[in-house]
Parts: sequence; structure tokens; C-alpha cells
Amino acid sequence: MAQGRAARQPAGGANSGWSSRRSQLPSGWRGAELFDRSARTVTLTVAGKAALEHARAALAAAEAVGQAVGEVIDLIRGRLTVGMVIGCTLTPLFDALASFHQAHPGVEISLLEDSSDRLVEGVRTGAVDLALVGAAAATPEGLDALTIISERLVVAVPAGHPLAKRRRVTLRDVVAHPIVCMPLGTGLRTVFEQACAAQNLHPAIALQASAADAIADLAARGLAVAVLSDSMAAHYRDRLTARTIEDVATPALLALIWKNTHSPGMRELLVHTRRAFSTPGPATSP
Repeated sequence: MAQGRAARQPAGGANSGWSSRRSQLPSGWRGAELFDRSARTVTLTVAGKAALEHARAALAAAEAVGQAVGEVIDLIRGRLTVGMVIGCTLTPLFDALASFHQAHPGVEISLLEDSSDRLVEGVRTGAVDLALVGAAAATPEGLDALTIISERLVVAVPAGHPLAKRRRVTLRDVVAHPIVCMPLGTGLRTVFEQACAAQNLHPAIALQASAADAIADLAARGLAVAVLSDSMAAHYRDRLTARTIEDVATPALLALIWKNTHSPGMRELLVHTRRAFSTPGPATSP
């Protein structure tokens, strides 16, 4: 008989669970049969079905409390990794990090600098939570993104240079001279390389630097012609003449990318970041 009764126990030990808590039931429920064991399969009685609804509600409430507590803990002592493309000094990003840190000082922020390609991969794998990257024409597929800047390429040269005297400059005109440009892995360089490949042109990259100031200084000294974005070149109008490269229509983008917002800290960081970039200014390096 003991074995027969054991065989009719509900899966997962539900009977023993309810039995152990029967003393905790409201007084009006004590003594009520929650399970019908008259058949081979144990089923819920009317009282059991009524209790089940309340039990489910109680479990859902407990899970909600756990989630709320977890979110608070995440904002108290969480960790976020932010990536930034090489050579970029876009101050709104720094403003966003500063305001987030002030609001949530317990969240550790790690900032790293790398090529756009590696940062995109880091976001895809989850190693990087948020990244500011350069891209050509479109933001990386499969990731959420906020485009900050979208600009065409220009060539910047000192006064007296043959290209400064032209009203219209093509890519073929540019590659006829030594070039100073951003390093591989930046959005600007990607746009330039793709445009050259499309026309079967082979540019001579004589110099490369990750900072726009260095590129401008080298071009101003006549060492090479600078390939920059429009807003970057605007900073150096006092010593360089910029000409849009007419047949390179693909823009160089600067964008924030992320994979998910499951983390409360990440959601809060996005709020601060969107606010900081709500009035975008010129970039120093896409």
C-alpha cells in the first residue's frame, strides 16, 4: 500500500511541498484537500486549482522583487566596458561618462581604445558594452546603433599646392600624391580604401597617424596630402585648403553601437550618452 501511494505522488514532489506548508495556509483553507488521488493520475481539486492561481501570483511577485533588487545592485556595484576608435577625441562621449559616473559612482567604467573592426567584434561577443566606432556608409549589421556623424571625405593641402588651385578634385587626382591618412580599422580609412579599390587605384600611403592634429601638421609641412572628413578639416582652415573628393560619395560614419540593454547600468549609460550627443559638435576623428 505504501508503494501504491508513493506511485501516485505528483511529479516534482508537489504533494510533499504542499503538505509541509499546509500549516501555513489561511485558517479557512486548513483541512482542504488540494489533490485528488482517487485515480491513477493525481489531479488538483477545486480548492487546489484556486490555490494554484494564488501560488503563481506569489511566485511572480517574488521574481519581480528579485529582479528589482538585482537591478539596484547592478547600479550600485556593476561594471561597464566602453570602447572608442583609435584617435577619436569626441568630447560628448567623455561628458556622458562623467555624468553617468556622478549619478552611479559605484559602477566601474573601463575605457579602451582600439580599431573599429576589433571594437565591433568586442560588442558582438559581449566583451564591450558600448563602443564609438567608425564605419563606411552603414552601421554594423545586427547591432543597435546611433549615428553621430556622417560626412564625405576631403583632401586638405597647404596654400600653393596644385590641388588647392583646383575647384574640382577627383580620387585619381588625390592618389597622384603621397597621402597621410588615418590608420587601418578606422571608418575614414575604410571609405578611402574601398573607393580606391572600386576604381582600381593604388594610393601611396606615405604617412599615417591616429590623431587629426598630427595628420594636419604633416600635411601643412608639405610631406603629404591629408585625407580627412569635412568637419575634421574645418579645424585647420588657417593653414590648409580642403576640397571635397567629388567621386567618393560614400560617407564616413561615426556611430555608437551596442548589442543589448539587459543590464540596468547599460540602459542608464545610454540615457546619458543620448543626452550628451543631443547637440552633436564636430568630430576630431571618425
